[in-house]
Amino acid sequence: MLNKLKKKTMTAKINLSSEIIPLFEKLGLSEYNPSFCTGSIWSGLKEAKKYTCSSPINNQVLGYSETIGAEDYEHVVGSAQKAFLKWRIVPAPERGEIIRQFGLELRAHKNELGKLLSIESGKILQEGLGEIQEMIDICDFAVGLSRQLHGFTMHSERRFHRMYEQYHPLGLVGIISAFNFPAAVWAWNATIAAVCGNVSIWKPSEKATLTASACFKILRKVLAKHKISEGVFNLIIGGPEPGERMSKDSRIPLISATGSVRMGKKVGAAVGARLGRSILELGGNNAVIISPDCDLEMAVRATLFGAVGTCGQRCTTTRRLIIHEDVYEKVKDRLISIYRSLRIGNPLDDQVLVGPLIDREAVENFKKAIVEIKREGGEILYGGEALNTGAFEEGNYVVPTLARVKNEFDIVREETFAPILYLITYRGEIANAIDIQNNVTQGLSSAIFTNNLRESELFLSHAGSDCGIANVNIGTSGAEIGGAFGGEKETGGGRESGSDAWKFYMRRQTNTINFGLDLPLAQGIKFDV
Repeated sequence: MLNKLKKKTMTAKINLSSEIIPLFEKLGLSEYNPSFCTGSIWSGLKEAKKYTCSSPINNQVLGYSETIGAEDYEHVVGSAQKAFLKWRIVPAPERGEIIRQFGLELRAHKNELGKLLSIESGKILQEGLGEIQEMIDICDFAVGLSRQLHGFTMHSERRFHRMYEQYHPLGLVGIISAFNFPAAVWAWNATIAAVCGNVSIWKPSEKATLTASACFKILRKVLAKHKISEGVFNLIIGGPEPGERMSKDSRIPLISATGSVRMGKKVGAAVGARLGRSILELGGNNAVIISPDCDLEMAVRATLFGAVGTCGQRCTTTRRLIIHEDVYEKVKDRLISIYRSLRIGNPLDDQVLVGPLIDREAVENFKKAIVEIKREGGEILYGGEALNTGAFEEGNYVVPTLARVKNEFDIVREETFAPILYLITYRGEIANAIDIQNNVTQGLSSAIFTNNLRESELFLSHAGSDCGIANVNIGTSGAEIGGAFGGEKETGGGRESGSDAWKFYMRRQTNTINFGLDLPLAQGIKFDV
């Protein structure tokens, strides 16, 4: 099996030095030090520790970053507090103009940023470019939003009184992002927070500091051009420690954290203990339901991208495929046929659809999951192997896997961040499939493939999917920025990106104005002296 796989998946070894140096030069990172701790001026570190930046393509060292210490952290927060006092009084459309120009710079550097992102995260180049486009799109959205931060007006029960609601900026917004979306998730939060009048502090994953630094370098050019004060946008580099400080810091009213459920529970507890706010976008155990009354080829193709995109390392990755028993064999055979043709390897190769996992630890987690599937009685239908010889020896590659399982298996109810797709059958009505889908602790994304109106409407009803995202005839992965993104249950309940998610970054205020000559009380209460 393995020798056959190699023939279909082998790609040439790559020396990333020849790729990365020109990118550094184009992105202004030739003298690489990503510790740009505040928006436009300060970049010195007093308590720096070296951190190695490597590529999952072949684990080659790309550079070194310097992690922030306690004293430096205090400098960043202090600068951000001062910047907020100025930034909040800048008219929202002017704030939007800064974001508009950032979007223009991203357009100009899209190819270089997309390639750098692919090298650092292991995403195929198309996904890397797509992530930068997502940043551009959210900039456009934020610009429009800057003129639409609407409040509400309502009628008062008292004569000559006016009531309305308005929204004010919160202040400092802490953003903790993960390696799998090293740029877009920050942009979702930072651009919306900025047009709302907030300042932000970004702690990216220590596994993706190059991409973060390049994005921030580009942003600094825009800020410097407009003489934006130090501290409106802030970047801090480090492991878990800076994120823990941010979560416990009462000077930061809102923490937006993307990552594992385990991490999110810690962040949520720390923020909740000080009665702060949190936007938690955590794990997903996303399912696609395939009804016998559907376009099977469409369902299979959508499942493929959802299951193997980003090598299974998306929070919206399709992990469970719930198939009606009448079409199970057709779907299984078609998937196996497609999986056999997948090219695995260097994500910069246009013919490759599956790049590496992020690091060796992720490979070990994949291998442990395969062992557990077999121990619980599951059947590996395809894949299940790590690629660690020949052209794959230096990288973190695995074979995307199909496994026949039951939804009750412990391993199926967990989120393994790897390209493992669990095939589960259901019989009878679509409600049975929905019950299987909902019977996990996560609730991010879900999808159904059906041409039956009643099935699709039931899936979208209050008796249907319990996830934050529910799709009909499209997969679980690849959300547009126009909709609010997030999920329920252990996914955290937060919402980011589009729709009215901007309200999470604001404080709500009710105002009542008496323009009459009397002082009537509400509810007709008499309180005369």
